Amino acid sequence: MKIKSNILTITLFGVLLLLSACFGSKGGGVGTPGESSTTGWEYNDPDMGRFEVVDYSEQQDGPGLVFVEGGTFVMGRTEPDVIYDWNNVPRRFTVTSYYMDETEVRNVDYREYLNWLQRVYVSYPNVYLQALPDTLVWRKRLSYNEPYVEYYFRHPAYHNYPVVGVSWLQAQDYCSWRTDRVNEKLLIDEGILEMNPNQVDDDNFNTQAYLAGQYESGIRENLPTLDGGERHANMEDGIMLPRYRLPTEAEWEYAALSLIGNSTGSPERIYNRRLFPWNGDYVRNDTKQNMGHFRANFQRGRGDLMGVAGALNDNASIPAPVDAFWPNDYGLYCMAGNVNEWCLDVYRPMSSNDLEGFRPFRGNVFQTILRKDDGSIEDKDSLGRIRWRDMTDEESVSRVNYHTSDNINYGDGDVKSSVSESGEWIASGAKGSDRMYFSGTGTKGKGMTSLISDRSRVYKGGGWNDRVYWLSPGTRRFLDERKSKENIGFRCAMTRVGSPGGF
Repeated sequence: MKIKSNILTITLFGVLLLLSACFGSKGGGVGTPGESSTTGWEYNDPDMGRFEVVDYSEQQDGPGLVFVEGGTFVMGRTEPDVIYDWNNVPRRFTVTSYYMDETEVRNVDYREYLNWLQRVYVSYPNVYLQALPDTLVWRKRLSYNEPYVEYYFRHPAYHNYPVVGVSWLQAQDYCSWRTDRVNEKLLIDEGILEMNPNQVDDDNFNTQAYLAGQYESGIRENLPTLDGGERHANMEDGIMLPRYRLPTEAEWEYAALSLIGNSTGSPERIYNRRLFPWNGDYVRNDTKQNMGHFRANFQRGRGDLMGVAGALNDNASIPAPVDAFWPNDYGLYCMAGNVNEWCLDVYRPMSSNDLEGFRPFRGNVFQTILRKDDGSIEDKDSLGRIRWRDMTDEESVSRVNYHTSDNINYGDGDVKSSVSESGEWIASGAKGSDRMYFSGTGTKGKGMTSLISDRSRVYKGGGWNDRVYWLSPGTRRFLDERKSKENIGFRCAMTRVGSPGGF
C-alpha cells in the first residue's frame, strides 16, 4: 500500500509539472533566465546588464469580466430604418479581442464605489456628491414614480438591479476607480502592498501614481532588483491589469451580436446574421423548456410593460435583475433590453462611413503626462491622481498619423469637412463641431441649434420602456455626456493584451 501511495504521489507531481509547463505563469516576479537573441547577453543576470524579463504566459481575467474573442463583422443596420435616421449604414469592421462585464453594473456595485469615495475623500465631500446617480430621472409629469426615486438605488431589494441615472462622465469615473481597486488588490495578493483601509484624500492608491513612484503608503515589500536594491512593480512585471473602461460602440455591438454562436469555424463562415443577440426575428424563447417566454425586458406595446397578471410576459415593470434573462453566446447578460448602455464613442450620424476599418472609434483626444521643466512628473493633484494635459499642435506637427490632439471632429465637423452656404471651404469660424453642427454661435449658426455636439455620446441596447426596435444591436442613439436617464446604465470593458485567443 505504501509503494502504491508513493507511485500515486509521484504521478500527481508529474502531472502538475506538466500542467505548469503547458499553461505557464500568469505573470509577476523575475522570470527564468534566458538569452537575448539580438545581443547574446543574458536576461536577469546581475553581471550582464541587469535587464529583467519576466516569464509571462497570458493575461489573467479581471473580476466580473468575460472574454470576447474578436474578429471581423458587419456593423450597422440589420432591419428597416423605421426612424429614417440613416445613421447606421452597414459596413465591415474588425475589432480585436477584449473583455467585457458579464452583466450591467449593479446598484450594489455603484454603492460600493460611493462608499469608498465618502470614506477616502474626507476633505472633499463634493467628490462623493458629484458621483451620486440622479434618482430624479424617475420622475414623470403624469406618473407616480416617487417610490423609485426613494427606493430603487438604496433599498436592498434592488441590490442586483442595474444602476441608472448615471451620466457618461460618472461612468468613466467609475471605470477609473475600479481599475485602481483591482490593481491594488493584485499588488496586495503579491505581497507588495499592505491592506490599507485608512487611505485619506490624496494618500490613496492610484495605478498611474504608483507606476510614477508617487505612492509610498502601505508598501509591504518592494520587488528586489538585480543589484540588490528594491523597486516598485511596473507594467513590465505583468502583475497589474489594463484599465477598465467603457466599450467602444463597435465592441459593444460586436459583443451583443455574439456571432461566434453562428460561426462554422475553419471556413470563416457566419451561417446566419442576427437581428437580435439571439437567432430569429422574434423575441420569445423557442426552446421546449422555456417556450414562449420573453428573451428580454422591453415594452411590448403602448401601456404594456409587463403583461397580464398570472402570466407576466417579462416579469419586470422596470429594470430586472442583471442576470434575469438568458445570456448570449459570449455569456453576456441583457445585451438587449433591461437598460440601454453607454458606449465610449462621440456620436456622429455618418460614423460608419468615416471610421477606420480596424478598431473603429470616434472620440480621441490625445494627452500626455504633465511634466516639470526638468522632465520629472508633476506632483499628484489633491485627489491623488497624476495630472495630464492635451498635446499641443507644436508637439504633433511633425507626426504622420495625427496633427492635433483633439480628433473628435476629424472628417466630420472640422474645417476640411465643413462647407459654407456657397459651397466654399470654411477657413475660419466657430470652434470644433460648431462649423457643421450649429449651436447658436457664429454668424451663420445664429438662431440654429443641433443636439449633436462633441459632448454627444452613443448609447445602445434598448431599455425596459423601449419598443422592440431598439433591441437590435445595430440601432444607435445619443445623449449629452453630462445627462442621464432612467433607462441608461453601463458595463465596463478591458483591452485584451497579447494573443487574440491564447496560443
